Amino acid sequence: MPVAVYVLGLSVFALGTSEFMLSGLLQPLARDMGVSIPKAGLLVSAFAIGMVVGAPLLAAATLKLPRRTTLVALLAVFGLGQVAGALAPSYGVLFASRVVSALACAGFWAVGAAVAVSLVPVTARARAMAVMVGGLSIANIAGVPAGAFLGQHAGWRAAFWAVAGLSALGLVGVLALVPGTKPPTGADAPRLRTELGIYRDRQVWLALVTTALNGAAVFCLFSYLAPLLTDTAGLDEGWVPTVLGLFGVGALIGTAIGGRIADAHLFATMYGGIAASATVLAVLALTAHTPAAAVGMALLLGVTAFATAPALNARMFNVANAAPTLAGATTTAAFNIGNTVGPWLGGLVIGAGWGYPAVAWTSAGLAALAVGTTAIASRLHHATAGSRVIAGSSGAVPTASASAEAPARAES
Repeated sequence: MPVAVYVLGLSVFALGTSEFMLSGLLQPLARDMGVSIPKAGLLVSAFAIGMVVGAPLLAAATLKLPRRTTLVALLAVFGLGQVAGALAPSYGVLFASRVVSALACAGFWAVGAAVAVSLVPVTARARAMAVMVGGLSIANIAGVPAGAFLGQHAGWRAAFWAVAGLSALGLVGVLALVPGTKPPTGADAPRLRTELGIYRDRQVWLALVTTALNGAAVFCLFSYLAPLLTDTAGLDEGWVPTVLGLFGVGALIGTAIGGRIADAHLFATMYGGIAASATVLAVLALTAHTPAAAVGMALLLGVTAFATAPALNARMFNVANAAPTLAGATTTAAFNIGNTVGPWLGGLVIGAGWGYPAVAWTSAGLAALAVGTTAIASRLHHATAGSRVIAGSSGAVPTASASAEAPARAES
C-alpha cells in the first residue's frame, strides 16, 4: 500500500476525532451552553449536514484543481473551524463553526478517497478505503476518548484546540508525502457533466440509500451513547471515555476484517455486517439497564458497524466507476445523510419521553431497512452482471495510475 494512502488515513484521524468527539462531550457542553442534551446532539447533525452539502459541491468545484493543493487548503479551513469552535461564545456560533468545519472535512474525504483509489489497483480498492476508514477507527480509539477526557478535566473547548493541532500535523504530512499532480488536460480532463451521469444508474442510488441507512442506524444510537451509559445503564460519567475507547477498538477490528474480505466477498460483507449491527442494537435495547451488557454491546457495535465501511465505499466506486471524484463525494454525502438523520431521529425519540433503549430499537429498525436495500442491490447486480464489463481474476492487474478508470470487478 503506498505511503500516501496511510498519510490520508492519518489526516482522517483528525477529521474523525472532530466529527465523533461530541458523543463524549454532550453533557459538559450542554451544561456550559445552557441547552438540552437533544439540542446539543444537533451539533452532531450540524457537522453531518455540512458533510452532506460539502462533499458533492466541493468535489465539483475542485474537479480541475491539483488534488494535493486542494487537500492542503481543505485541511487549513478545517483547522480554522476548530479554532472558531474553541472560541465560540454561543451555541449559534458553535453550530456555524461545526458546519464550516464539516464542509472542509467533506471536501477532504471526497478528494482524498479519489486519490487513495487512484494509487492502488482496482482489486485493492476496499483495502485502500479500509486504511482511510481506519483513521476513523483510531479516532474512536484514541481521539474520541481523549476528547471526552479533556472535556471532563479541562473543559470541552480544550478538545477543539487539540483537534486544531492535529489538523495542522495532517496538513504537514499531506504537503510532505502525498504526491503532487497537475490536473489532467485535453481529452483526459475531468468533466462535470460526465461525472454527473452516474446518477442515472439505479445501483448508485441503491448504494447511496444503503450507506445512508447504515450510517443512520449506527449514529442514531452512538450520538446518545454517553447518556445511555450514565442514565440508563447507571455507569459513572468517568466510564464514558473508556467505553467510547472500546467502541473504537471494535471499530478498528471491524475495519481490519472488512478490509481483508470485502474485495473478494463484497455483498456478503455488507449483508453480514449490517445484519450483525441490527442484532447488536436489538440486544442493546433489551439489556441497556445492565452495565456489563451495555459496555459489551458498544464494543460489538464498533466491530459490526465498521466491518461494512470498506465494502460500502468500494461498492460506490464500482458502480460509479466513470466518476471517481463524485463517487467519493457521494459516499461521503450518503454516510452523513445517515449521520444527520440518525441523531435527529434519536432526539425525537428522547424528546417523546420513550427513553434511550427506544433509541437503540430505532437504530435496529434502520439497520434492518439497510439489509433490505442490500438485497435489492444484490439481485439487480446479478441480473445485470452479464451486460457489464467485469474485470476477471485472470489477466494483468491494472496499474495504480489506471485503477480509477478500470471497470467494476465481480462482486459476491
